[in-house]
Amino acid sequence: MNKFKSIILFTFISLTLVACGLENQKNKKAEFPVLGRKQYVEKEVDGKIVTDTVDHTIPDYKLVNQDSNWVTPETFEGKVYVADFFFTSCPTICPTMKKEMLRVYEAYKENDKVAIISHTIDPEYDTVALLKDFAEKLDVKAPKWHFLTGEKEAIYELGQKGYMVTAMEDENEVGGYLHSGAFVLVDKERKIRGVYDGTRSEEVDKLITDIELLLATYEE
Repeated sequence: MNKFKSIILFTFISLTLVACGLENQKNKKAEFPVLGRKQYVEKEVDGKIVTDTVDHTIPDYKLVNQDSNWVTPETFEGKVYVADFFFTSCPTICPTMKKEMLRVYEAYKENDKVAIISHTIDPEYDTVALLKDFAEKLDVKAPKWHFLTGEKEAIYELGQKGYMVTAMEDENEVGGYLHSGAFVLVDKERKIRGVYDGTRSEEVDKLITDIELLLATYEE
């Protein structure tokens, strides 16, 4: 009888440890680093100068979407969003990226806390009307998915210094532009919490899961 009780106790302890391990693993997965260049700011605290670490955030911007509406960071207040850079005439990775981003769109189509923004790096060609047509062909709509255009240099600076991805003209590249295939996950505080290869389905699978986990951190 004692042996039987010992087996039961051992089984209970083992299951408890497994459950704790799974819970710890779940919590670990829900931890998102803040990516980007940190700034170090000196300030006075109790009469002493101390150095404070400030996380990188997406800077202010004002761009226009496919519906001719202005889009700023305030557009995404209370939301997490995924950002990328592309151009409609791109002959290389953009079609794959848009196919993969459609999966994100469909996964969170009914969730108002998630949005997507795609910035054109060829604003001279990608007019508002053309972006509208492009969105309609994909069968997607704002405010879930914004296709943004604006001043070329402002977009390039936003990509390179804000999202820290490649976005520029390059006459040596096919199509005349060079841009990253990254999907960038941004939280409600405008902080970058993940970067994913938008040309690889397994990376986008992880992004879709990470969005859910990131949203859960706001519910704790």
